[in-house]
Amino acid sequence: MPGEKDETVRALPPGRARAAWQAWLRALADDAEAALAAALTYDALGGAERDAWLDALDEDAPLVLVPPESLYAPLLLVEDDDARRLRIAEACGGIPCRGPARAWWGKREDGLHVCVVVAPLWLRFVETLRCGYSPDEGIAFAEHDPLRRDDDVPHTEHRGALLERAPLSHVVEGLAHAILSDRRASREVPAAVSAFAHLFSPDREAVAMAAPRP
Repeated sequence: MPGEKDETVRALPPGRARAAWQAWLRALADDAEAALAAALTYDALGGAERDAWLDALDEDAPLVLVPPESLYAPLLLVEDDDARRLRIAEACGGIPCRGPARAWWGKREDGLHVCVVVAPLWLRFVETLRCGYSPDEGIAFAEHDPLRRDDDVPHTEHRGALLERAPLSHVVEGLAHAILSDRRASREVPAAVSAFAHLFSPDREAVAMAAPRP
């Protein structure tokens, strides 16, 4: 009936017709840009609109035939309401929104240390930190990607340095010395590095697995 159809459309997230909405949901399982767009769009909504978004996901998730965490996990990147966070976490099967990090490291001819740190999120998606630093002189550059496909992250070269797999503890120790050098010089820690503050916890793996957001 027309009235029932209108009620369904009103229950969907604003501005999305059902067919387009479901096609977009399917993209979230494979497309990092779509997943990040979902997080940013959801972040801009008010509480009632977020509830409507989650209601629509609950209704359509069984129809789009993708892993449920691909639909719900991006929202954990931005949701700050405890009740909604619990609802989202339960819907995506309690998948932690960050796994134990892996690291690659190299040294340029000019002596600058370069590292790439990759933290698994869900499915094929990861969070990355790329830094150039000197333990004695501080951080030269820092780049943070909150969401990328794992196979899109360069592991062999970055900013002129050839990279090889390195123990995370080795990389974290070097970064910690660089941060100390910056603080002694009254320089702010780059926001990209602050996003990975959990790395500097003594129990970094437990902190990472417990933290459902970057």
